[in-house]
Amino acid sequence: MTTSRPDSADRPSGAALRRAILDEARRLLLADGYATLSMRKIALAVGCSATSIYLHFDSKDALVHTLIDEGMTRLHAELEQAERAHADPVDRLLAMARAYVDFGLSNPEYYEVMFLLRPDQMARYPAENYRRARRNLGLFAEALEAGAAARLLDVERPEVASSVLWATLHGAVSLAMAHRLDVKIPLEAYVEETVQRAVHAFRRAAVVAGQGP
Repeated sequence: MTTSRPDSADRPSGAALRRAILDEARRLLLADGYATLSMRKIALAVGCSATSIYLHFDSKDALVHTLIDEGMTRLHAELEQAERAHADPVDRLLAMARAYVDFGLSNPEYYEVMFLLRPDQMARYPAENYRRARRNLGLFAEALEAGAAARLLDVERPEVASSVLWATLHGAVSLAMAHRLDVKIPLEAYVEETVQRAVHAFRRAAVVAGQGP
């Protein structure tokens, strides 16, 4: 089936064209993967020439890196909102963990681009962008450190603990996105169980036993 180009009067331009290119690239990446993504395919779907795309992005990888940046920025906003909503370090961490999983399940196209594309297939992610993306792990590390300072969490190295927590949450999101869960398991129950166990794995033994900090 051939995809027809939009009528010239309906074709986006300027900022609207840039947005359309990013949205279509994100959709194609989730549907077909990085290897088959091409400027020509994006242009056909958007209704512009491949040359027009290069006016906004130097390369396919630059386009993908922009999508990663967008996703990381949106995730950061969600995590910050969850962080600000709770003074208690454990409640804060639980809220942030839920926000992370909810973001992944609600934004599968972004999540695919951010975390599931093979980095060896594309140009190296710019160091400045990487540092910006690391802010998300930094928020988890800060919450873990606050919990340790309040003697609520057993955390010696927050930067390591944050990666361990992220690995658990990422695994849960990835399995759900791949439809690898037993259909008899309610998604809401799966998410809440994941969040609770991921965070409470860091609880101090005395606190878990009800002895207080």
